[in-house]
Amino acid sequence: MFIDNKMLGSELMSNFFDTLFRAFASIYPISKNIYNILGAILSVIVIHKAFYFVIGMFFTRKFKPAKKKHKYGIVIAARNEKYVIGNLIDSINKQDYPKDLLTVFVVADNCTDDTADIARKKGAICYERHDPDHRTKGYALEYLFKNIDKDYGIDSFEGYFVFDADNLLKSNYISKMNDAFDSGCKIITSYRNTKNFDENWIASTYALHWIRSIRTNHRARSVLHLATNIQGTGFLFANEIVRNGWHYTSLTEDRALTADAVAQGYEITYQDEAEFYDEQPVSLKVALRQRLRWSKGHLQAFAESGPYLFINIFMGKRYIKTNWNGTKKELNKKKDQGSKWANFVESIRHRFASFDTLVQLTPISFINLCRWLFVMVLIYSTVAYVNGINNVSLFSGGTWLAKFLRGINDVKINVNPGINALLISLIITIWFRILYRIGNYFRNIWLAVYLFIIEHDRIKKMSIWKKILYSFTWPTFDIIGRYTIYIALFKKVEWKPIPHESKVTIDDLNGGSK
Repeated sequence: MFIDNKMLGSELMSNFFDTLFRAFASIYPISKNIYNILGAILSVIVIHKAFYFVIGMFFTRKFKPAKKKHKYGIVIAARNEKYVIGNLIDSINKQDYPKDLLTVFVVADNCTDDTADIARKKGAICYERHDPDHRTKGYALEYLFKNIDKDYGIDSFEGYFVFDADNLLKSNYISKMNDAFDSGCKIITSYRNTKNFDENWIASTYALHWIRSIRTNHRARSVLHLATNIQGTGFLFANEIVRNGWHYTSLTEDRALTADAVAQGYEITYQDEAEFYDEQPVSLKVALRQRLRWSKGHLQAFAESGPYLFINIFMGKRYIKTNWNGTKKELNKKKDQGSKWANFVESIRHRFASFDTLVQLTPISFINLCRWLFVMVLIYSTVAYVNGINNVSLFSGGTWLAKFLRGINDVKINVNPGINALLISLIITIWFRILYRIGNYFRNIWLAVYLFIIEHDRIKKMSIWKKILYSFTWPTFDIIGRYTIYIALFKKVEWKPIPHESKVTIDDLNGGSK
């Protein structure tokens, strides 16, 4: 008897996959329940952001005029910033704040141009650093604070401002931040505007993102005395934050500082009346590189501070944290002074701030991708293999776009059980995801419209046609952020400088904003 080994092998392989597909199909009901439960949990943990949105529409925290003028150090990390560093220092020198209470420090970090010379000519104290193996802004700030401590003493200044070299400050910026600092706030961020908002659609997506952060995060968290997130530049903190040095040297030092400060119980507030400008990327290549770095830093901050934030939600401020030099120290061991009621309120505030910050750091988009790939792509396709595809709408989904297309022509798909059903199921599941994303894209356009309307008096003047264009391109900001998170999980990312060449001065901007 002749046995065709090739045919036998093919039959065995076919039987193996048939058994495997049926096994996967059998667990679909329980996996779909887990999928739904996880989706519900992810929805619940971000539901408070809807309240932030409403609060941010109408309220922001106000501060009384300061009783005291405090003494500040202004720190700037600069890498080959000869085109912009002078304009920033000029805007600092034009502040309506006593000049003898402000000292500008610049670290010319691995510079190959005359950044240091320009900074010194403008009146700044400049330190030059040359260490190509440690290139992040965090390392530059670490070096700068070490030198400030050595030459002046950290406590010589009550607080420190952090700016990027491309920033420009409105003339009352420091006065307004001083109002918040004098009220007792330890960490304060401010209104971030954009000096090249209308240069192209890439710059506009960043500009709208910063305004969105103000309206949907900063304002509400400040009103509620929670902890908003520091976003790279334009912030002030008390000297106690760096009394033992600056230790945030990751790819995104701002996220690391935010997470660590919240874990240690600090409130991070927002001063809406203090406004500054910065320059946004106009090159897609540069933007993608920067967003990938942000995503990697986001994941690093989640891994480093996430566990402590999680513990704080349930245990309050009592926990053991590894100090920067590797030793163990107990934080917040001493009981808070004051009434039991005040301590109770502070405990609730800190626990919720820890929860809120942990949610910010959690890579929810990646979790959603994983559950979709495993349940809706992998397992559901095996269900189609076993049962076929029966009367499934080509335009399934709950978005307005899906509903609109079903209203025009509700196309149904029917496929008999088997490998064809499995393959077609994979295709249509991916198609449903694309349809969902397209629907969300057009829905998110309205957020840009809202921002243009509600912040019209602070946004740079531009034509209505540019506003329409930028509203349509705005959703690409979140799309890029979503996919760079996926890439950052598996790719090594290095810090690279963002070029700044804008010649815009604060005098140029004074006519375009109130």
